[in-house]
Amino acid sequence: MSTDNTFFNLNDPEQGIKRELAPGINTRIFPGDQAMLSVVVLAPNSVGTLHSHPQEQWGVLLEGSLIRTQDGVETEVKAGDFWRTPGGVEHTVRAGPDGARVLDVFAPPRDEYRKAGSGFGD
Repeated sequence: MSTDNTFFNLNDPEQGIKRELAPGINTRIFPGDQAMLSVVVLAPNSVGTLHSHPQEQWGVLLEGSLIRTQDGVETEVKAGDFWRTPGGVEHTVRAGPDGARVLDVFAPPRDEYRKAGSGFGD
């Protein structure tokens, strides 16, 4: 794979900026100039923190199952489903019994995710 920071692999755990979002929820972040990708791995039955941010967020469930809570509404999500979260809308996830893997896209990029760390915010 290219080493010029323009080609990556979703399955390579060494790539990306690592961040623990919550216990059992870890991500690898790939920031660009106008958008940011986040590959999130959720352990079975792990639960995120209800939060919001000004950036628009799109997500696609790559593997597993989860419950997506968005603007107070819980939605069961299966592999292949995807969603849009407008900026400022509160949201969170709860992984199913086999865990889950999600690809999130943020636009514009989230500044606090440009460095390793923990939590859904600063």
